[in-house]
Amino acid sequence: MSSARTSLNLVQAAPGARIVGWGSSQPEHVVTNDDLAKRVDTNDEWIRERVGIVSRRIADKDTSLVDMAVAAGSRAIKDAGLSPSDIDTVLVANCTMPTPIPNAAAQVAHLIGIEAPGAFDLNAACAGFCYGVGMASDLVRAGSARTVLVIGAEKLSDWLDWDDRSTCIIFADGAGAAVVTAAESTEQVGIGPLVWGSGGDMADVIKITDDTNAITQQGQTVFRWATTKIAPIALQAIEAAGLTPADIDVFIPHQANLRIIEAVAKRLRKAGAREDMKVGQDIVHSGNTSSASIPLAVDHMRAAGEISSGDVLLLVGFGAGLSYAAQVVVCP
Repeated sequence: MSSARTSLNLVQAAPGARIVGWGSSQPEHVVTNDDLAKRVDTNDEWIRERVGIVSRRIADKDTSLVDMAVAAGSRAIKDAGLSPSDIDTVLVANCTMPTPIPNAAAQVAHLIGIEAPGAFDLNAACAGFCYGVGMASDLVRAGSARTVLVIGAEKLSDWLDWDDRSTCIIFADGAGAAVVTAAESTEQVGIGPLVWGSGGDMADVIKITDDTNAITQQGQTVFRWATTKIAPIALQAIEAAGLTPADIDVFIPHQANLRIIEAVAKRLRKAGAREDMKVGQDIVHSGNTSSASIPLAVDHMRAAGEISSGDVLLLVGFGAGLSYAAQVVVCP
């Protein structure tokens, strides 16, 4: 065996990463609170008061998670002014594929027309998109990837007990995507450090049960945890990016519950965020779409003119696991 030290080459790293495109996709079928009241003991006022949802989108049986991810990913690539050949890595955050094998990412890449990319799925449930953006940024900064398509996609309707009013009123289907690519200089860096973590001691509060194969959750426990723990995580992400709460133009948390969103936004404003900071409230007409909720909210707010190029966005995901993550990004 040679005693000489072997030297290995490394790919040149980038100074950082940035988001250059967004896209989203939702099923056409709208389910209102009144529709649900025909099946379970609930009503429109009860649902609005507790979770803030007015309607949600539910996919038909022939529309898959992969289908929605393909539509959202294709739109994000187009929005970025790129073509499928420009993408070298595809990451799909999800927790609702019908089977664990094959993964969604390789199928999505093939259907979009991306040839032989690195492709993998990531399951951090409702924090999945933020985990995915953080991972894409790190891959780009390390030189392992150049341009990454990050998709959050869920078909939660496949995993619901439609007679359980504690869950069937909340969850919905959809997909959202972002294109992450290398920043050419430090001035172009548009994705801040990822602040993340987990609370595995509370893993049982949101789970799929073995007997019903359906999602269950301890709603009040989740509410208390989120309204206590998420604002400090958000503030850590702002600090890690070298900013202050007053620098945030738009706050887009995971769309879990309108009351949670409002409570966290209130705590951020008490910590110095501006009164005119916009707050994503896509849950009202999209429901809780888990890993898809943040990119869906961003894309819808852009379309409505509520987010402009150059705005500083605070993204915060949290949910089953319990997993959470936050980062500051600059909108292209």
